[in-house]
Amino acid sequence: MRIGIDLGGTKIEGIALADDGKELERYRVNTPRHYHATLDAIHDVVAYLEQQTQQTGSVGMGIPGAISPHTGLVKNANSTWLIGEPLEKDLAQKLARPVRISNDANCFTVSEATDGAAQGAEVVFGVIIGTGTGGGICINQRVVTGANAIGGEWGHNPLPWPRDDERPGLPCFCGKHGCIETFLSGTGLTRHYNNAGGKAERAQDIISQLEAGENLAQIAMNDYEDRMARALASVINVIDPHVIVLGGGLSNIARLYDNVPKLWSNYVFSDHIATRLVPPKHGDSSGVRGAAWLWPATQNQ
Repeated sequence: MRIGIDLGGTKIEGIALADDGKELERYRVNTPRHYHATLDAIHDVVAYLEQQTQQTGSVGMGIPGAISPHTGLVKNANSTWLIGEPLEKDLAQKLARPVRISNDANCFTVSEATDGAAQGAEVVFGVIIGTGTGGGICINQRVVTGANAIGGEWGHNPLPWPRDDERPGLPCFCGKHGCIETFLSGTGLTRHYNNAGGKAERAQDIISQLEAGENLAQIAMNDYEDRMARALASVINVIDPHVIVLGGGLSNIARLYDNVPKLWSNYVFSDHIATRLVPPKHGDSSGVRGAAWLWPATQNQ
């Protein structure tokens, strides 16, 4: 049995999967905003899953950040109380077994590459477009973490081929200006729409206006799609994925899957583009499923 944990800023979700991928049990608790309380909560989720299934499982976990290969400590985490902590070491000790931890976007990509929308594809790029903008790479169903544990972090590269009105770009929490995340996150889309005269508190408000036929929402979405096409074209030009899977709240915008591939042909360095852009098969469950898939079928292998 595999256990997957999705450690988010507001909730900790756990799932128990049989070796064939069948869901056996699921459990969710609120995330404490304190490091040691978070460790206790993860322990409780694992204990509940094992009690309900009467099985012991391997444990994989996705976090909104990464474990630094240099220090072994958490870095780049939106859940700031995790930063600088030896999470992998402490959790392995608390659970009395090895634990595998990866970025949550990597877990999403593993899930969709293993038995999801990109099943059977050799090279898969997974995209998270929600509050932030993350990414992950899988080759033959194995995540590419990279030498610095930042494989797939496309959101903190500059937006490619920027227009004059896109320079220098807005400041990003990483300390730079003009990052892809500032344009393609839900926050970025909302800001762009409001700066043009709209009134939206979140991206879903813009989608509602778009469905109602509002011209301003149409313009904002056209800009968004062209920016996504440029950003994904730069990924295609580097890793040439067979499939790109979108996840996160904005992945529910159906028109992206038709419009963005039509636009990225203007930027990809090829006479023909075979890369497919697809929605996720497992939706919001992909992250926690992918965390479970960080372990192969034989525990501790």
